[in-house]
Amino acid sequence: MSVHSMTGFAQVRWQSGTQGFVLALKSVNHRYLDLQFRLPSDCDALEMKLRRLLKEKLIRGHVDVTFSLDRGASTEFQLNRELVKAYVAAFRAAATETGLTSEPDLNAVLKLPGALNSGVGAVDEAFESVAMAHAEECIAKLNEMRAEEGRGIEHELRRSMARLAASTDEVEQMRVAISRACLDKVHARMNELISGKADQDRILQEAAMLAERSDIEEEIVRLKAHIKHFIGLLSGSGEIGKKLDFLLQELNREANTMLSKTSGIAGDGLRITELGLAMKAEIEKAREQVQNIE
Repeated sequence: MSVHSMTGFAQVRWQSGTQGFVLALKSVNHRYLDLQFRLPSDCDALEMKLRRLLKEKLIRGHVDVTFSLDRGASTEFQLNRELVKAYVAAFRAAATETGLTSEPDLNAVLKLPGALNSGVGAVDEAFESVAMAHAEECIAKLNEMRAEEGRGIEHELRRSMARLAASTDEVEQMRVAISRACLDKVHARMNELISGKADQDRILQEAAMLAERSDIEEEIVRLKAHIKHFIGLLSGSGEIGKKLDFLLQELNREANTMLSKTSGIAGDGLRITELGLAMKAEIEKAREQVQNIE
């Protein structure tokens, strides 16, 4: 299974005689699987079946499910006289009790559920079976589009990881020079404290603190490990979007730490600052892409 985007659209249409339907699926990114249905009132059982099927086939995304019945141009509608009469009678009774003289709006009356019945029979099990078979086809089309977009996202993410890896390698090549520059700062600080006649404990405390900030080897190791893990997930399957997002947060954390440790160092330190900022920008672009991965 390749990387899947959460964005896609698919539609299927079926017609047999005077009865038919159109099923459309539109999905966008979401933290979880969020299904929103727009179906006729007499399709409650079908909605439950569609919901179960979609949960089996999709992992994440906000999905709008639109199912519209096509009754045919020659469909005749029958007026539910008893329902309409009862509504009009109730409306007029309420008007009399409140001292109003208004009459009910016929357009509003005819929009009442059940006020108009078509000559086409209700949705039965045979019709639902046809609808579910086409729903399988529609979901397959949706996943095909999501996979196609996912391939584009995967390509961009692999390029981003390649650029991050190249920047990390360049930083690693400058690590020794940076450590030496940090050591010079430690010596300068020690001389400053000694000349100021600082106590021995203060000198040791400052030395330990500066020594801790003098090497970025751990950050380089973690950056490489996170990049390797990220690329491995792109080659895997299942729900990877959240995992990729977490790794990008960790990459950003390491880039920030690296920048903090090398701040104020001239020469190669300035180049590492440039690389660190470029890495953070690359990570942010990757996060925008990852937000749309299932």
